[in-house]
Amino acid sequence: MTEATGPLAGVKIVDMSTVVLGPFATLILADLGAEVIKIENGTGDVMRRAGPSPAPGMGPIFTALNRNKKSIQLDAKTDEGKAALTELLKDADVFFHNVRLAGMERLGFAYDDVAKINPDIVYVHCAGYGQGGAYEKRQAYDDLIQVASGFSDLLRLRDGGDPAYIPSLIADKTVGLYAVYATIAALFHKERTGEGQFVQVPMFETFTFFHMVENLYGETWLPGNGRMAYTRSINVNRKPYATADGYIGLVPYSDDQWELFFQIGGRPEVFSDPKFATYEARTENVGELYGIIGEVAKTKTTEEWLELLDEAQIPVMGFNSNLEVLTDQHLKDVGFFEERLHEIGHSYRAMKHPVAFSRTPANIRSEPPVLGQHTEIVLSQLGLGGTFD
Repeated sequence: MTEATGPLAGVKIVDMSTVVLGPFATLILADLGAEVIKIENGTGDVMRRAGPSPAPGMGPIFTALNRNKKSIQLDAKTDEGKAALTELLKDADVFFHNVRLAGMERLGFAYDDVAKINPDIVYVHCAGYGQGGAYEKRQAYDDLIQVASGFSDLLRLRDGGDPAYIPSLIADKTVGLYAVYATIAALFHKERTGEGQFVQVPMFETFTFFHMVENLYGETWLPGNGRMAYTRSINVNRKPYATADGYIGLVPYSDDQWELFFQIGGRPEVFSDPKFATYEARTENVGELYGIIGEVAKTKTTEEWLELLDEAQIPVMGFNSNLEVLTDQHLKDVGFFEERLHEIGHSYRAMKHPVAFSRTPANIRSEPPVLGQHTEIVLSQLGLGGTFD
C-alpha cells in the first residue's frame, strides 16, 4: 500500500457504514489520508452486489466508494466479533456508522459503551432522523428523504403534475458530505482539547437544511407569502438551451453580460425592456427571460456560441452527455479519470480526488478491497486470530 499523503494521515477510523451515505463520507476521509477499517459481516456491504462487475462482490458503486479502505469481515453479534471490534476501537480516533442506535445498543456499542473502551473517541452516527423527533425510530433512504424534505416537490412546482425523485442519490451524497465536515470538526476539537464526543448527522434535518437554503424563499421573512422555491431554479425554461446543432449551457449574470449577450444574439432591445434591465426585474420575470434566451440560442451553432461568449467573457459551457464526460478535454488535462488495475485482474476507472492540497495532497493508495481482504493481517496485529464471521 502506498503511503498516505493527505492531511488526515495518522487518523484511524473504524467504519461500520454501508450502502452509499456512510461509505461516501469515509471514502473522502480515506482519500485525505485516514486509515479506514471497514467492518463487514455475512456477504458484506449490499452495494457489493449492485450492478455489473467482472468478479463477485465488486459492484460498480461499491468500487467507486471504497478505495483506500481495509475490509475486515466480522460479526459483532458473536463473542469473538465483539472482542475483535472492542480491540479495534481501543486506539481508534473515530467510530463511524449508520446503524440505528437501538441496534448498536443491543450490540453493546452505543456511544456510552464505546466511550468506556476509548474515552477520547469521536463517535459519528449517521441517522435517518434526529433524536427526540416523531420519526426518530423510522428507517431512512434517499427516496424517503427526498419525499419528506420537500425536495421531490420541486419538479412538481416546476413542471406541474406529480412530484418526482431527482435521478441521483442526492440525499445520500449530500448528507455524506455533511458527515465528513462533522467528523473533521470533531477531530479538530479533539486535537485542541483531547476530548472525544458523540456526533449525530441526521439525514432528514441535514438534507432539509441543504434544500431550504434557497427554497425557503418567500417563507424566510415573516409573515411568509407562501411562495416557496427560488423562482430562477424552478423555472420550466431553466435547462440546457437548444442551439442550431446541439445544446449549450449559458449564464449571463451581471447587467453588462446580459446587455452584451442580447447584442451578440441580435436582440439588443430585450435589455432595454424594464422587465429585464436590472437583477431584481430579471428575477421577477425570469420565466419570460429564459424563453427569450431559448429563442436566441437557436440562431447559432454550439461552437459559434462558445467562441463568441468566451471572447465576451460570458459564462458558457458546451453540453456533455454522460458518456461524453468520460472524454472531456478538461478532465483529460487534469487527469481526473484514471485507469487502475485491480488485484482481481481487471482494470477499472477511478476518479481523482477533486480537492487539491498544496502540501498534503489526497492520494489513491489501495484498490477497493474484496470482502474480508484484510481480516487476518489487521486482527493479527491486535493479537487476535481465528474466525470472526
